[in-house]
Amino acid sequence: MDVRAPTSRTLAGSDAVHVDPDYSGAYVFLETDGDATGVGMTFTIGRGNDLCCTAIEQLAALVVGWDLAELVGDPAATWRRLTNDSQYRWLGPEKGVMHLATAALVNAIWDLWAKAEGKPLWQLVCELTPEEFVGAVDFRYLTDAIDRDEALDLLRAQAPTKAARVAVLEREGYPAYLTSAGWLGYPEDKVRALAREALEAGWRCFKTKVGVDVASDVRRCEVMREEIGDLPLMADANQVWDVGTAIAWMGALRPFNLRWIEEPTSPDDAVGHAAIRRAIAPIGVATGEHAANRVIFKQLMQLEAIDYCQIDACRLGGVNEVLAVLLLAAKFGVPVCPHAGGLGLC
Repeated sequence: MDVRAPTSRTLAGSDAVHVDPDYSGAYVFLETDGDATGVGMTFTIGRGNDLCCTAIEQLAALVVGWDLAELVGDPAATWRRLTNDSQYRWLGPEKGVMHLATAALVNAIWDLWAKAEGKPLWQLVCELTPEEFVGAVDFRYLTDAIDRDEALDLLRAQAPTKAARVAVLEREGYPAYLTSAGWLGYPEDKVRALAREALEAGWRCFKTKVGVDVASDVRRCEVMREEIGDLPLMADANQVWDVGTAIAWMGALRPFNLRWIEEPTSPDDAVGHAAIRRAIAPIGVATGEHAANRVIFKQLMQLEAIDYCQIDACRLGGVNEVLAVLLLAAKFGVPVCPHAGGLGLC
């Protein structure tokens, strides 16, 4: 299903690079001979949805006709089959439109699995044994950073505290931050009004877009600080800068005590992220919403290039690859702050 919202009319979702986004989703519905239907999606911002929907239709042939038990009996093998088709693989591998389509299809499989088990997806994942968790991960290209045995040791070491951590999640929920007060196309009065509304609604962590010009960014951060006080504030450049520009620009934003700068340069430039991180500390560096696969994350962590890992289940190859990156983040001690792209964010 091709779903699009004309958010470009109000500039909701706008940033320094994506100036006219129409938030969109390519949705997958995996129907069965029973009552359950698995639903997955990937996130785009307009015309790219045409390509994603076509790619999904092509990939779907690789799962149609299979029993759910076959698909989830060996999740890593299912994921490898979807990402390793000898002809589709040429279009990536494991990146771009085909990987976005993979995400939608893989997420639909996991959703169907969770529904078959009668529980939400997060709970299904939480209740996986270490062996089942590791069995969902394709370790190809990762073993120089973490292999199956080390992953098992890591998960088993965490097992005694799992129940307590799940209890905290159920009691307090998962913490989040708000971006919708800080879209780059919004005028100052709208930013102020939305920030105040968010504070009244209970939000206590905010992010603003930056990257058009230094003076405007300084003013934008001033406005946010005037409205939210000393609450956590982050900034997001959406890949607009070169490495040197990012370092210089962040010098002007240093007085605003930003927790992080997000996507300060190309999402593929692990070395560049590392240089920026060294230069702008103690401001953190966050990235990941456009990190195409687990290999990019591996390199970011091996190079100590990021302070925050922003996985996106619609950019990576679905839940399986998210689990792989979670293992990497645990191994390297990098906090995970997931990115969520979707139609409901604006």
